Amino acid sequence: MHYFALLINRENALTPEQGADELAAYLAFHAKAAAAIRAGDALTPAAGAVRISGGPDNPTITDGPYAEGAEVAGGYYVFEADNLDEALALARDIPAAKYGAVEVWPMVHWQAPEQPLGNDWLALLLEPPQEVNTPGTDEWNEQAAKHGELAKTIGEQTLAGAPLHPPSTATTVRVRDGKVTLTDGPYAEGAEVANGFYVLRASDRDEAVKMASMIPASAIEVRQLSGVSGL
Repeated sequence: MHYFALLINRENALTPEQGADELAAYLAFHAKAAAAIRAGDALTPAAGAVRISGGPDNPTITDGPYAEGAEVAGGYYVFEADNLDEALALARDIPAAKYGAVEVWPMVHWQAPEQPLGNDWLALLLEPPQEVNTPGTDEWNEQAAKHGELAKTIGEQTLAGAPLHPPSTATTVRVRDGKVTLTDGPYAEGAEVANGFYVLRASDRDEAVKMASMIPASAIEVRQLSGVSGL
């Protein structure tokens, strides 16, 4: 089974020494978890983020940045694991779990990339928790059909993606002083939760936003991948 791990943390300016330590920690994690990692990358600063709301028929586009000091998505991974316990064991070794948190979501199905990802664009789909549909229901199938129609328009520029199971299936992982804390549900109780994602290939941010605005979702957060992982 595949799992989506969303890294949540505060954005802080790092000294060159801190940056080198951070890179070394992630390289060590990649070496340890290589057999399970199917995709992943860091995200560029949230100041360059774009939020799209209103749906494809009436999209409203809002540029970043977020409020100072806010905890934001800093990266993601896709893991292949036999079960949730294995996925959580992987997540607790992610460096971000030691100073932020990692949300682990089971994926309904996984469109794996057929080529290496670079400075591409993550479109994170967001929904109010009460409006998230359960896979297999008529409502979910109706929404899935809309994504199928979208594929006819931007399918060649959709490099990867997945719908996620409802927020009741998510687990938040934190590690403090070597102690692992697991909490049911997403990291923060908010107006919206992750419901799926796409990785889009676009020539620039404007094209990425144009494509993301076609996605049938209550809101979409568009962030550029750093292109540092080579995954």
